[in-house]
Amino acid sequence: MLGQIKYAVKTLLGLDRAGNRFTVFPDDTFLVSYPKSGNTWVRFLLANLIYPNENVGFANINQLLPAPGVLSKRFLKKLPRPRIMKSHEPFDVRFRKVIYLVRDPRDVAISEYHFDLKKRYIASDVSLEQFVKLFIAGETSSYGSWWEHAASWIGARQGNPAFLLVRYEDLLADPIGETAKIAEFLGIKADEQRLKAGVERSSADRMRQLEQQQADQWTGTKDTRKEIPFVRAAKSGGWKDSLPPHLVEEIEVAWFPLMNFLGYELQGRELDSKTMPAWVKTDQVRLTK
Repeated sequence: MLGQIKYAVKTLLGLDRAGNRFTVFPDDTFLVSYPKSGNTWVRFLLANLIYPNENVGFANINQLLPAPGVLSKRFLKKLPRPRIMKSHEPFDVRFRKVIYLVRDPRDVAISEYHFDLKKRYIASDVSLEQFVKLFIAGETSSYGSWWEHAASWIGARQGNPAFLLVRYEDLLADPIGETAKIAEFLGIKADEQRLKAGVERSSADRMRQLEQQQADQWTGTKDTRKEIPFVRAAKSGGWKDSLPPHLVEEIEVAWFPLMNFLGYELQGRELDSKTMPAWVKTDQVRLTK
C-alpha cells in the first residue's frame, strides 16, 4: 500500500521515469537505434559538438543528451527546446525528426551478448550460440528483434527529409564527414575544426578512460560486472572472428532483404534456393568474394 502511494505521488509530481510516456514536442529530434548499435558513441559525438566547452562524460551525458527511459517527466519538460534525445523505441509516430543509427546485426549480436553478460541480464554460462538464436527470435531485447526495429523505422520514414539514416560502419570509416551530415541535419553550423575536436573528444580511447573514472555515475554501467567493459572493440566486422559460420548463416538467412538493402554484404556460404526464404530471388543476393 505504501509503495502504491509513493508511486502515485511520484506520478502526480512528474518524478516517475518517463519511459515512452512523455510529451513529445514537434521540434524534438531523436537519436534512435536498436540497442548496441553505437548509440552511446553518437550521443558523445553530438554532445561534444553541441557543447564544445563542456567536459562531456558518462557522468553528465544523460543531462546533455537525455535518455527518457532513465529520466523523469519533470526533468524532460524543463529541458530547453528544441530538445535532442536518445531512444531505443521502435517506430513511434510522435517522433517527427529522427536520426536513425543502424549497425550490421552480426556485430550487434556480439556486442549485445557481452553487454547482457555485463548487466547480468543473462547467466554467465549462456553460450554465444544460445544467445544468437534468441537474438534472431527477438527474445534478447524488449524492443524486439534487430529486423523488426530497423524495418519499422526505415520502412516508415526512408526518404522523408526529417529522417536521417546513418550507418555505424560509415561513421567509423569517415567520422568527420558523417558527423558533418548529422550537424547539417540538426542545423548546427560547425567548421572542420569543431567537427574534428568533437570526434577526438569522443574517441573510443577517451570513452574507455571516462568509463574507468565514471562507471559508477552512469546508469548504463553502474552496478554492473566491472571485468566486462562497456566500451569494447568499437570497430566493425568483428563478427568475422567471433561468430562461427553457421551462426552467420542463420542471421543472414533470417534477415537477408534488409541487410542487403542496407549494403551489408553476405558471406553466401549456403545462401541458395534451399536456404533462402521462398519469396527471395537468389540473384538479388550481394555476396562477398
